[in-house]
Amino acid sequence: MLLGPDPRKGQVPPSAPVPQVTLDQTHKQAEERIVERTPEQEAMEKLVRQCMAGDSHAWQQLVASQHRRIYAICYRFTGSPTDAEDLTQDVFLKLYRNLDSFDAFKGSFQTWITTLARNLLVDHFRRTRMDRVSDSMDASFDGEDDGPTFADRLADTRKTQHEHVAGLELKTRIQTALKQLSPELREAVILRDLEDMDYKEIAAVLKVPEGTVKSRINRGRGELARILGKTERQVV
Repeated sequence: MLLGPDPRKGQVPPSAPVPQVTLDQTHKQAEERIVERTPEQEAMEKLVRQCMAGDSHAWQQLVASQHRRIYAICYRFTGSPTDAEDLTQDVFLKLYRNLDSFDAFKGSFQTWITTLARNLLVDHFRRTRMDRVSDSMDASFDGEDDGPTFADRLADTRKTQHEHVAGLELKTRIQTALKQLSPELREAVILRDLEDMDYKEIAAVLKVPEGTVKSRINRGRGELARILGKTERQVV
């Protein structure tokens, strides 16, 4: 026969100590659930906090640090310098209005702003029904970029004029082939092979499982290889 409260029903004797959880402990536990951030991510989060505090200089720094990359993404999706610049401005306007919704516990700032850009691009596609990519994705950067592009990886240009021209021709073929991919395959390939984002980041941006991301990338690469093979046979 049970006497007093029944522990099987979640009841405890009055004399039993009740565990106390402080706010500091809760915050610490939340931090432990996050993947360790890099110094660059921590610096960016500090910059975001300064912006939220009304620091105009910090906002200028934030825009300067992200403008080139966001413009590149918009340009590669639309193929239009004018549209890319307008969309880039829209991204930063939306960023300014929603900066207080950034949560470092849910992911990096880079993933968050890429998601903002991607959502605006999707809206842009829906409005204009555009289904094309730039014929020269690197033209607006005067030959400069933050790292090797997918075309650079496939076309390892050498210093000789002949090989340089051959590399540029392959770049053009790849860029032309990209516009023949469906939007969902194209965006996956661009984020992975042009923006060097990892699968987890891309999954967060596209709001799909990592397995779906990998599948789209593989299918996109396969389609590119098929299209490039077809155009090569046509040239020959």
